[in-house]
Amino acid sequence: MNTSQHEHIAQVVHVATYGTNAAAPRHEQLIRDSWFRCVHEHQLDPTRMQEAIILPHTRLREHQDQMEAFLHIARHGLESLYAKVAGLGYVVLLTDAKGVTVDFLGDLVFEPSLRKAGLYLGADWSEQHAGTCGVGTCINTGQALTVHLDDHFDATHIPLTCTSAPVYDSRGQLSAVLDISQLSSAQPKASQHLALQLVQMYAHDIENAAFLYRHRRDWILRLSSAPQFLDVQPEYLLALDTQGRVVGHNRRAQLGLQTDPMQPLLGTRFERLFELPFADLGRYVQTRPSDQRAVLHAGGRQLLFLSATPPPKQPASQSLRETAVPPALAALSAGDPSLDRQIERVARLVNSPISLLITGETGSGKEYFAKAVHASSERRQRPFVAVNCAAIPETLIESELFGHLPGSFSGASPKGKRGLIPEADGGTLFLDEIGDMPLALQARLLRVLSEREVLPVGATRAVPVNVRVIAATHAPLETWVRAGRFRDDLYYRLNGAHITLPPLRERSDLSAMIDRLLQGRTLAPEARQRLLQHRWPGNLRELRNVLDYASSMGRHDPIGLEDLPELLGSEVIKPVVSLGTAQPLPAGDDAALLHALRQAQWNVSAVARELKLSRMTLYRRMKRSGIVAPHRQADGSVGDGASL
Repeated sequence: MNTSQHEHIAQVVHVATYGTNAAAPRHEQLIRDSWFRCVHEHQLDPTRMQEAIILPHTRLREHQDQMEAFLHIARHGLESLYAKVAGLGYVVLLTDAKGVTVDFLGDLVFEPSLRKAGLYLGADWSEQHAGTCGVGTCINTGQALTVHLDDHFDATHIPLTCTSAPVYDSRGQLSAVLDISQLSSAQPKASQHLALQLVQMYAHDIENAAFLYRHRRDWILRLSSAPQFLDVQPEYLLALDTQGRVVGHNRRAQLGLQTDPMQPLLGTRFERLFELPFADLGRYVQTRPSDQRAVLHAGGRQLLFLSATPPPKQPASQSLRETAVPPALAALSAGDPSLDRQIERVARLVNSPISLLITGETGSGKEYFAKAVHASSERRQRPFVAVNCAAIPETLIESELFGHLPGSFSGASPKGKRGLIPEADGGTLFLDEIGDMPLALQARLLRVLSEREVLPVGATRAVPVNVRVIAATHAPLETWVRAGRFRDDLYYRLNGAHITLPPLRERSDLSAMIDRLLQGRTLAPEARQRLLQHRWPGNLRELRNVLDYASSMGRHDPIGLEDLPELLGSEVIKPVVSLGTAQPLPAGDDAALLHALRQAQWNVSAVARELKLSRMTLYRRMKRSGIVAPHRQADGSVGDGASL
């Protein structure tokens, strides 16, 4: 289809829709311009039908990592928006400035259709790849709009209706796009008017929240044309440095207060914007009624009402790190830089509703870390409920987590059971060894996290819950996601922030940790040297056990070399599978697992001990790998076993 054919089609559509003398509305003109841009700049074919472009996990993670702090801030807005539109069949997407979907909320019942249509994590909605669409056209125009049904360029997207709004950063640059979309709509385009207003409202809220976080150490000015809404929902936000220069603004302030397009709002002095000296700004803090805080925009063109918040005062005696990191978290490190960075990151998230995923080797302190997060949060007076997903029999996981009604299944308690998730209501739910949760239960857990409610076994009415979820695993979940062993949507939901704990052998604070755990006892130099040379395959758990043993054996200080366990510091006993140390098997290493079982004559308990796994975890790993134990022969020997 050439350019002249496109022009002819566009004219026919325009006349049929608006008449011969009518001008198309602004949004319709933007969509029409997008059509021709797709033809001329991107050389796309509007008759094509192709599968949505879904980025692989590693590339998606790169896009998410570049805006990690923003995603934490935006998540609450996405969940609030989804709660309002989910019943109407919408999904919620958040893309970066390049059009890649970095966060997503939708009904998993329609997962295959959503993924095929591109309404999913990792989908590329840039105009270059998807043609005219809500996100791509929003990025190119900077305008909120609805692309409805056959407004879409690509024939694959014609059933969709997509409503998008831009989110700008405090320097006026597009940082993200918020979108709600439906797989199909039987209603005309005008039915999306309220959807457009709703998306714009939440995009504005997310933009303002990101602004306030970014400029929390600057002067914050809130301005509104109506004093009644000044402290509730200001129209304009400005950030000033201590010299009175604008260092940040929201989008509405840029459009409403920047009088000269050639003179950016950034860097402008306060006195040039308002008929008020910067030195008098202190009179506009929230000590007077809002209607008594009027100020004239420069030139007397507009009367606004102003609320000013000064920068917080930093105590002279305390560093930023000391004021930011709660004691429970600070106690986890004795000065290791890698661990300190993780602690500083999570210290900013202790009261955030987003989920945390803690990974690290067995014994590296994942549960201690989770407990420290809970103890540092405002939820600390509520329960901390730890669930070992590998230790609960698969047949009981559902009732253990969600609870059950009396007599709801064979063997159920006649009094019923509340369930571990409802027990954690108001507090923190710690899901240890999350990688060992069966796939069917993963879908149920995802619904709990999405809907914030639990349906006990045998019940017909869901129970609302409010929990902070922290998950932990030593397994490489990203690898398991790619192999189909773990749901990618649950992984992304749990991975609101990813905390990786370093193994003890790589920590620079090992000597200081030894002293801390000894609680005042002293070590002979040769004993300390032996401890520092050990590789600590069991990490902190092994270190605690060794020091407890040494403290018991050494009746007097200093604790000597002879008080340490005999095998400490010698060559680590080779496990039944040649992995060098007793580390967890790599995901997908079915051959190594089968070899380990054969070497141990199918003694599952022995293999589980060597690999530092629970027997339940090992059985599940065998089941996923299709490994079947042979029947024991009459003489007590076993056969060879097989991997199906």
